[in-house]
Amino acid sequence: MSQPKADTPSPEQKPAEDEQPRSPREIRLVMIGLVVTMLLAMLDGLIVGTAMPTIVGELGGAEHLSWVVTSYTLATAASTPIWGKLGDLYGRKGTFLISIVIFLAGSALSGLSQDMTELIGFRALQGLGAGGLMVGVMSIMGALVPPRDRGKYQGMFAAVMALATIGGPLVGGFITDHLNWRWTFYINLPLGAVALAVVVVTLKLPKVRSKARIDYLGALLLTTGITALTLITTWGGQEYTWGSKEILGLAALAAATLIGFCYVEQRVEEPMLPLSLFKNLNFTLVSVIGFVVGFVMFGATVFLPLYQQTVQGASATNSGLLLMPMMFGMLVVSLVVGQAVTKTGKYRIYPIIGTIVMTVGMVLLSTLSTDTSNFASACWMVVLGAGMGFLMQITMLVAQNSVELKDMGVASSTATLFRTIGGSFGVALFGALFNSRVTETMTERLGSAAGAGGSQGDPSQLSPAALRALPEPVQDAYHHAVANGMHTVFLWGAGVAVIAVAAAVFMREVPLRGAGGPPAEDATAAKGSDAAAVAI
Repeated sequence: MSQPKADTPSPEQKPAEDEQPRSPREIRLVMIGLVVTMLLAMLDGLIVGTAMPTIVGELGGAEHLSWVVTSYTLATAASTPIWGKLGDLYGRKGTFLISIVIFLAGSALSGLSQDMTELIGFRALQGLGAGGLMVGVMSIMGALVPPRDRGKYQGMFAAVMALATIGGPLVGGFITDHLNWRWTFYINLPLGAVALAVVVVTLKLPKVRSKARIDYLGALLLTTGITALTLITTWGGQEYTWGSKEILGLAALAAATLIGFCYVEQRVEEPMLPLSLFKNLNFTLVSVIGFVVGFVMFGATVFLPLYQQTVQGASATNSGLLLMPMMFGMLVVSLVVGQAVTKTGKYRIYPIIGTIVMTVGMVLLSTLSTDTSNFASACWMVVLGAGMGFLMQITMLVAQNSVELKDMGVASSTATLFRTIGGSFGVALFGALFNSRVTETMTERLGSAAGAGGSQGDPSQLSPAALRALPEPVQDAYHHAVANGMHTVFLWGAGVAVIAVAAAVFMREVPLRGAGGPPAEDATAAKGSDAAAVAI
């Protein structure tokens, strides 16, 4: 089927001037700004998490603590697809710079907060900007670097992810102990200033003038649906029982708004999220894989430190270091796979290998017990990290390669959105399974004495410090309860990971675009074409 060349802008989106292919030096300079921006987005939650007990101690409002996180994740998830579409319509550079400014404004105001209500509101503003950071990074990279060459730059982003995961809690603890918790927000300002300066100076994209109308109704319906889903996964089994009227009401609202969204998107001229994208098999399959990767990754990063702190007696201060084996596996494999994709142009085998290795890693981690050594648990984490290393960047690459270049922002935001929602579902489901299994095991081992931590609250929520203050029999029972909880969590995670294996098997090997090549669906037919300019 013949399609227009990917680098030929539509009449409504004609660039102000033609662009020539970027030199490697130009791309590397732009990547500095993108890497710093990604570091901003990933560090924020990890640094702030360490400071939360101190923040609550100063501002009060402990009963609203969860909303400091929820307001941020809600705003991020809801705004992600909107930022992607705005970038496609009005230019990626401008919307990216605006998202950085909003994020920095939210950071500064969060640091100035005088009570918990202000902090929650300013965190929502910060999350609104954060929604555009990740989407902007991925869509700009997708516009500058053809899929065939993108593997060379994957290692940088994998390294940033590992650095943020390991260093975030350590930096947050240091800032809280030696400076002030407000600097966990203020630290974003100098980093953000560097990112802004580099992007403004080095990133040259054609100006986009679009006469298309924004799909306000679609944006409202999608935002409402995503918000309802995020609240379900955040509150379900925690604030409210799964069968409560609040959760059921949110489920009904999510279903109604998302159905309405699908109806609207088929009828507007410029849809917020073109449903036609899902007609592409590879795009649909990598969206499923991205959901599962988010589901597994966020679940693992939440529960593995809990196991190592409570059962293996590791220090909470080094919680970032506890994930180093997993991040090491992810980083090394991501680097190797990125280079291999650039060299060969082949990628289908990597999602298949990655999903299988990820499933094996989850099965191995389900064997964690009270006598599992640190070395053994670290080895299992390396396996899980290696599996995710095959997938983290490949899913984004395939999603971007599956669409026309004019839809690069929407493709990037959709891939990010599915991973984010997968993470929310993973944490919620794993949390419910873990809490249930811990309580059940405590009851089996101690009977009525299972509430020995009664004054501490739910036994599944005991901190390592509170645990050490309890009698030896209760500590032993809790160690076994946590190990049993881990078994349940990772076994269920392995079951979900099998879905990703099936999706990867059905993926097709569609040739990757070279510099300025046409859409992936038409790549083969376009061989020999001399349209080689990099399309933005």
